[in-house]
Amino acid sequence: MTNTSRNRGIGIVTASDSQERSKGQLHIYDGEGKGKSQAALGVVLRTIGLGICEKRQSRVLLLRFLKGPERSYDEDSAIEALQRGFPHLIDHVRTGRSEFFTVDQVTKFDIGEAERGWNIAKGAIASSLYSVVVLDELNPVLDLGMLDIKEVVHTLQNRPDGLEIIITGRAAPVSLVRISQLHSEMRPRSKRDTSQLKEKRGFNGGIEIYTGEGKGKSTSALGKALQAIGKGISQDKSHRVLILQWLKGGNGYTEDAAIEALRESYPHLVDHLRSGRDAIVWRGQQQPIDYVEAERAWEIAKAAILSGLYKTIILDELNPTVDLELLPVESIHQTLLKKPTETEVVITGRCKNEPSYFELADVYSEMVCHKHYANVGVDLKRGVDY
Repeated sequence: MTNTSRNRGIGIVTASDSQERSKGQLHIYDGEGKGKSQAALGVVLRTIGLGICEKRQSRVLLLRFLKGPERSYDEDSAIEALQRGFPHLIDHVRTGRSEFFTVDQVTKFDIGEAERGWNIAKGAIASSLYSVVVLDELNPVLDLGMLDIKEVVHTLQNRPDGLEIIITGRAAPVSLVRISQLHSEMRPRSKRDTSQLKEKRGFNGGIEIYTGEGKGKSTSALGKALQAIGKGISQDKSHRVLILQWLKGGNGYTEDAAIEALRESYPHLVDHLRSGRDAIVWRGQQQPIDYVEAERAWEIAKAAILSGLYKTIILDELNPTVDLELLPVESIHQTLLKKPTETEVVITGRCKNEPSYFELADVYSEMVCHKHYANVGVDLKRGVDY
């Protein structure tokens, strides 16, 4: 949202003025950084939200490889809550074992579970029953040689026209990347940088930054919110979640409906607020209302961070808000320094100049754009991109 050109940049669009595409795209999220599976969960949240707020086919299959049922994940309870409330909108399947293993530790069970998951995926793709199919951690399954990569590529290439497929995990095969329309790499800081950060005075952890030109920043934050809500449902009833979004006024964002559905069922767990105009804010064209809206949301965020009442706080698109000089960076930096240790803060958005509070992050993922359908004139899509 900080582009100086009037031409639309990657993902630079408000929900109300977007033209929606009809052809489905193949999305790949890979890399060593954090946020890949979270991005997949964010898409799930949006797709369910679309199905709640509009009468159209928007069923999603969330198929998770290498995440066997013997281990519980924070997001499971939130997904189950959405399944109970909207069983016609989501199917959820987990396969494999949950512990890490290397290629020389692959067993017949592992291969059988990978094949079971892939057979479900093939059936879902061929059925035309789904608008979105998420294949979480398929990349490492292929990297471990547990599936025939040629068959996978052939099946994905011949998917129905309207089907969106999201694939996550480290080390996406070159042949898979080649046929994709979107490839976003989550890149962490180097280990040396991380060790230096931990020596910073006042660093107390619990701050995650998602930035860069690639897709997946806000989507990962939504996935993080889903994980936090699930933790509150299943483990810790005091795990309250706040989702604050800048530069995203107006309506038409599909995740709102899914978040509201979770709020209705668990009002003690989730708060959500949007701020800003229903328009793109360009550098040099800021209006007085942009400053007012940015400050309004920051005052709420500051009070929430310092209060200790929330265990997870999402500050979506805070980075470009600072980059546009709608908020002073020093107030944010000082507030984060005073953050209670048990409060986790997730901050998203691209920026030209890294603000000083980036130094406080113990998790940092830069979304690097290798390929994006918006670059070739393909429109964004409700229930997937916003």
